[in-house]
Formats: sequence, C-alpha cells, structure tokens
Amino acid sequence: MNIDFNKNKDGLVPAIIQDAKTKNVLMLGYMNNEAFEKTKATKQVTFFSRSKQRLWTKGEESGNILNLVDYKIDCDNDTLLIFANPEGPTCHKGTDTCWGEDNHSTYGFLSTLEQVIEKRQNSAQSDDSYVASLFEKGINKIAQKVGEEAVEVVIEAKDDDDDLFLNESADLLFHYLILLRAKGFQLDDIVKVLNERHQ
Repeated sequence: MNIDFNKNKDGLVPAIIQDAKTKNVLMLGYMNNEAFEKTKATKQVTFFSRSKQRLWTKGEESGNILNLVDYKIDCDNDTLLIFANPEGPTCHKGTDTCWGEDNHSTYGFLSTLEQVIEKRQNSAQSDDSYVASLFEKGINKIAQKVGEEAVEVVIEAKDDDDDLFLNESADLLFHYLILLRAKGFQLDDIVKVLNERHQ
C-alpha cells in the first residue's frame, strides 16, 4: 500500500472514518504520514489537525476514541477509508456522527419494512391493514402464520419454480419480522446473536 501523501502540497490525505460494525460513516479527517503511522502503531485513530497544526488523536481530551480495526486506500492512492470501533460519540458536538445521525445498524429495505410494521402495529385502523389485524389477533395467530409460511417455503424448495420459492421466502421473512416485533425484538437483536456466535 503506497499512500500518495505528496499529491497535495500540504502532505495530507482525506481519511474517511467508518464504523467497523454498523458501516455508518462517522467523520472525515486528514492524515499525514506521521499520523497514519501513529494510528497503526497505537491502534487509535490519529489525524493531523489543520487548525492546531499538530497530530491529534481522536478523543485525547474527551475520551471518545476511535479504535482502529482496518484500513483501505482508494484507487488513486490519495484517500483513506478507516474502519474503527468508536468509544462514545464521534462528533465534538456530542452526536454519534458528524452528520448528526444515530450510529445504529441498518439493513436497507428490511429496516424500512420494520418501521412500516411498527407503524401498523400502533395503528388503530386494522380494517385497512393486514399487519394491524394480525397484531390484533395476537401472538398465537402471528406464530401460526410464520409456521405456515415456513412449510410453504420447504414445499417450494423441493420444486423447480424459482418464482414461487422466492415469493414464499418473502412471505416467510415478512411474517417473521412481524413476529419479532410482536415479541418486542428487531432484526438487530438477531444479528447480535449471530455476531456473538461468529466470534
């Protein structure tokens, strides 16, 4: 890995900091060669502060350090992507990220679907909502639906109709998310269990 610190006159390259677990972007800083070498040596992310004109280890005053996990260099060798585990909020304003966002895991459309399910659970208009009507019928009905969908997935897995298999799989996942919500959990709780098993 040859980082081109000489590409800019100031000898600095941008360093994008990404949470190693949630994959959220936490902040942007700048590193010179000395800051990069110190980051690798101490395993704590260190920048070159343009305002202080010196090396600056994130959290040296606040205690909100960034623990180095890994790093990559881009295709032009002039931008770093740093994977880190944060201890506390990253932004000096006290937020998780410098964009004011909460640093929690998201799962793309599945997280959106979880939000829709939560909204329907809290809706009083079950006549218009299949999800709300399931919540009204209770945990036994929801669990029964998950069981039914699981059986249908198994049946379609033994057949050659990929469209039916995918549609039944989608039904199973959808009803499983409803069951998780009914039990007071989210997909993130399952991911945590899987991560613990993986370690």
